[in-house]
Amino acid sequence: MYKLLFKTAAVALAFSFFSSCTFSQEIKKPAEKIAQFSDAPGNAYYYYTEAQLAKTRGQLDHAVYYTKKAIELDPDSIYLKRDLALIFVQQKNLVAALASVEQALAQSPEDIETLILYGQIKQRQNDLDEAARAYHKVISLDAGQHKTYLLLGGIYLQQKREAEAFKIFEQLLSRDPNSYTAYFFLGKIHVNRGDFKAAEASFKKALAIDSSLLEPRFELLNLYKSQGNTKKLLLTYEEILRKNPSDSRSAMELALLYHQNGRKKEANAIFKSLGSRSREDFDIILQIIQLYLEKDRNDEAIIVVNGLLAGAPDSSELHHLSGVAFYSKKDKKKAMAQFSRVAAGSRFYKDAVVHIAFIYQEEKNTDKAIEYLKSVLEKSPDNSEFMYYLGTFYEETNEYEKAEQVLKKAIALDSDKAKFYFRLGVVYDKWGRKETSMEQMRTVIELDPKHANALNYLGYTYADLGKNLDEAERLVKEALKYKPDDGYITDSLGWVYYKKGEYKKALGVLQRAVELVPDDPVILEHLGDAYRKNDDPRNALKYYKRSLKVKDEDRDELRQKIRELEAQ
Repeated sequence: MYKLLFKTAAVALAFSFFSSCTFSQEIKKPAEKIAQFSDAPGNAYYYYTEAQLAKTRGQLDHAVYYTKKAIELDPDSIYLKRDLALIFVQQKNLVAALASVEQALAQSPEDIETLILYGQIKQRQNDLDEAARAYHKVISLDAGQHKTYLLLGGIYLQQKREAEAFKIFEQLLSRDPNSYTAYFFLGKIHVNRGDFKAAEASFKKALAIDSSLLEPRFELLNLYKSQGNTKKLLLTYEEILRKNPSDSRSAMELALLYHQNGRKKEANAIFKSLGSRSREDFDIILQIIQLYLEKDRNDEAIIVVNGLLAGAPDSSELHHLSGVAFYSKKDKKKAMAQFSRVAAGSRFYKDAVVHIAFIYQEEKNTDKAIEYLKSVLEKSPDNSEFMYYLGTFYEETNEYEKAEQVLKKAIALDSDKAKFYFRLGVVYDKWGRKETSMEQMRTVIELDPKHANALNYLGYTYADLGKNLDEAERLVKEALKYKPDDGYITDSLGWVYYKKGEYKKALGVLQRAVELVPDDPVILEHLGDAYRKNDDPRNALKYYKRSLKVKDEDRDELRQKIRELEAQ
């Protein structure tokens, strides 16, 4: 186990203080009365003990009750009040915790542990200035409270008051030259200031104090990457792996660096080793490859995955990742080759099949996609997801009867999936069977009342048919709750208002719809209609013409509107 530094001083040290600052640790202090009580029932120590037992059982309400009983019998005990505050913190009741701590401070305003706990609670309440004042008071009372410097520095960093944080960490080092945490945060500040030489020195000092630390090494990696210092990068990765040989992320980065610098033999050895244990580390590998792909590091992702495959040539998981990497690089042929090697029992099999089918579609070969899915279904006849996608491809080729048949089979296998009914409803709509389509959409809403697309579809269809307009408005407004910035749903609401004769309302909403979706021909035509009804023929003509430029079909009616306005 190797040490990891705190992600933020404030959070980590809060935990350490909350967990260590307990009454059971303080009870040994001779000046505290409660330590002198007997164990007999009816005294403060008895109730305190019952509270501790209740805490171990997770019965925090009981712990609060018993601690309050103890305080009634020993009202002068600041330790009991602190312990009560800690229980409230566990319950996330910060208001009650603060009240208990303030009672303790009223009795002993300069009690160090109580002041620290007060500062911690204020931090959790995001009252950082008050927390900082408490920590300053602690340091003024006892300059040897080293952890408090870290807490205070953490607050200043959180507030982006780097100069003050820097000063605090330097004060700590003057009192505790072995504070590796102070050196670490000083290094972070140096990085922000652009003083990379000083940052490197600070991180190295932290490591000199405790060589098992990993975070300073990771910071050094970032530093060397920003400087393009390959030599130091390699040395740092090698050092990390000596400390932690199971660090797959660092091993992968090191292997990639070796590969990029012509050290193929060393790279391949690491890749092969990682590949052989990829089943155990796959989730880590997946995260790394996803990170590469998100940053358009497609070539690097391919190098890594193909290197791993040398150690696990039959890994469906790695073949799937390789397919995704090639697809991201737009090398669809190689992507399909990799996806086709994903075994039927793999958790990625469905995704690989769908990828292949959509690649066929993207290549303008929907018929091939259909044939492929049919062949897959021969081997997996009860896979409702494959049926769903087959139905969408039949829909695309206007084979509505076949789409209906296959989607009904999917529903028979899995009647709980709202998306199956929704797709079937879309098929019926394209088929010209409006009423049957609306029945499917009602079923979707029954299964998933928050299905924005179904709500919108039903509301817009009512509006387009000119019926149930109040219900149409309700449905579309409900859809907008879940997709407030959806231009198509916004257009539906505008069209509902238009159909209700509320033309000014319609105009405002449709203007917003065009802002969200500037090039949709239907939305543009709707806005033109709204301008026309609001006696603004110039703007109506403008949006009709914009619609005509992007409209592929049903253009005659729109041309007629334009001719009428031009004639005026």
